[in-house]
Amino acid sequence: MTENNDLFDMFDKEAEHNHDEHVSLSQVDADIKVHDDETAPPLPPVRRREVRERKKKLKQQKRRRIIISILVCVLIIGIGFGGYAVMRGLRNANIANSSKSSTSLDYPGPGEGSVIFTVEQGQGTDAIAQNLVKEDIVRSTGAFTQAVETAQAANKLQAGSFELKKKMAAADVVAIITDPSKITGSLVVKPGERVSAVLAQAAELSGISSSEFDAIVSNGGDGILPSAAQGNFEGWFEPGTYNVKSAKSASEIISAMVEKRIAKLKDLGVSDDLYETVLNKASIVEGEVNKAEYYGKVARVIENRLAINMPLGMDSVIAYGLGINARELTVSQLQDSSNAYNDRIHAGLPPTPINNPGDNAIQAVLSPEEGNWLYFVTVNLDTGETKFTDNEDEFQQYAQEYQQWEAAN
Repeated sequence: MTENNDLFDMFDKEAEHNHDEHVSLSQVDADIKVHDDETAPPLPPVRRREVRERKKKLKQQKRRRIIISILVCVLIIGIGFGGYAVMRGLRNANIANSSKSSTSLDYPGPGEGSVIFTVEQGQGTDAIAQNLVKEDIVRSTGAFTQAVETAQAANKLQAGSFELKKKMAAADVVAIITDPSKITGSLVVKPGERVSAVLAQAAELSGISSSEFDAIVSNGGDGILPSAAQGNFEGWFEPGTYNVKSAKSASEIISAMVEKRIAKLKDLGVSDDLYETVLNKASIVEGEVNKAEYYGKVARVIENRLAINMPLGMDSVIAYGLGINARELTVSQLQDSSNAYNDRIHAGLPPTPINNPGDNAIQAVLSPEEGNWLYFVTVNLDTGETKFTDNEDEFQQYAQEYQQWEAAN
């Protein structure tokens, strides 16, 4: 308090001093002018001393004003900085409170009852979160997305059906739906899978006899398949996740996959008369390359070859006719004309699709990339790198490149 009183006393004295000398300042100026005039007589010694003292006082006053201005600026800056610090503290407190609020929107767990929850193929965190809230499995979408982020599990979420509870802690839900071993009674149809593999898995998961599935296939899917399928199920199962645990028959499971396929074809704008053709081409695209970025080019190669009646020459097609993998083909099998699916010999599309293609492959067939390509080779099966050309000599070079990779692997 002493230092503050001294400062106020200094301001008061300064004000009084300025008031007393207000009139005398002009007089000092006049005195200086007189002194500078060479024609004027010299001032007496006393007078000159007064002038010097007044000049000295003026300098002191100016110095005081500068010091006061500096102090005022420092004071203003200090107030501003203090205000900023206060606001920043309030903001951080709000963030902390917000975080606590988000956390409070989670159930403590462990939950109650039982519910079968299905994660569809390709579903993201937000879509899963919304469905979990609808089922009252988690309390809020924020709690679930936070739990996924904390566990760094965005790329680990599994497609399939899981046995969960109502009112679970979000972290517990994440732990379950990222664990493949927790998938229960859920049939996952992957793009490119053959009907035989899908039905074998469906029988195992559902507990329904495989003979019941075989009977439907042998009967040509009567009452299930559209006429465009010509009695063959290949290509007509829509990839996705199906809960088969509660299914009462093989017909129920198969019908669900076919109905979903037809609905998807309609959504993509495919007319009924083109269903089989589009699925046939898309299955070849799906079978030939394992990277979606090449689908459009492969679809174009198919169109270009069909346009000039050139055999497709796709090994995935030949292998399907033999019920094996393309890498298992032998030279004699490649030359076997008795195989109706040997498209190195038989021109045109194969008799049926060769797998169940995904939606990306179908879209590629509907809108193939522009190009003159007639050949392509996947030169590295690990990376999926595929090279395209319209030149046969260049194609042979690519084939040698693949053979070198195969020899090294």
